[in-house]
Amino acid sequence: MRAPPPSLKARALRLLSTREHSRLELARKLGRHAEEGDDINALLDWLEKNKWLSEERFSESLIHRRSARYGNSRILAELQSHGVKGEALQELKAGLVEDEVARCCDVWRRKYHGKVAEDAEGRAKQMRFLIGRGFSQKAVRAAMKGYDPDDEFGNI
Repeated sequence: MRAPPPSLKARALRLLSTREHSRLELARKLGRHAEEGDDINALLDWLEKNKWLSEERFSESLIHRRSARYGNSRILAELQSHGVKGEALQELKAGLVEDEVARCCDVWRRKYHGKVAEDAEGRAKQMRFLIGRGFSQKAVRAAMKGYDPDDEFGNI
């Protein structure tokens, strides 16, 4: 005999036990399994009330996972696609700006071993790579000039 399918609540808790989810993302995932009469919004409200679901924790988790590889614009776009808006997004943006140059330099060093390309075509390729990762022009220029965030004077 086959076991009955898990309830929406059980599915939600299983998903949240693996990683943090945004409200929008969790609603989309649960919507596939909802039957007529299931109230997904009530379940999400209950999860938030009991602190199983938190937009703040989700945002911090996403930033932690992505910040070592991506720039501010890419991270903020992903947060927006998950439904994070308004004042919370502005606060997260302010926090990301502080260390973008250092993160960009780190990504550039890992990819290109700290060597700026000799020719203009190679430099353009390196710059396109960093911009494609979502780093700002300012951060890319600093990385290409050999800025060292660990050096108290920098190398610029």
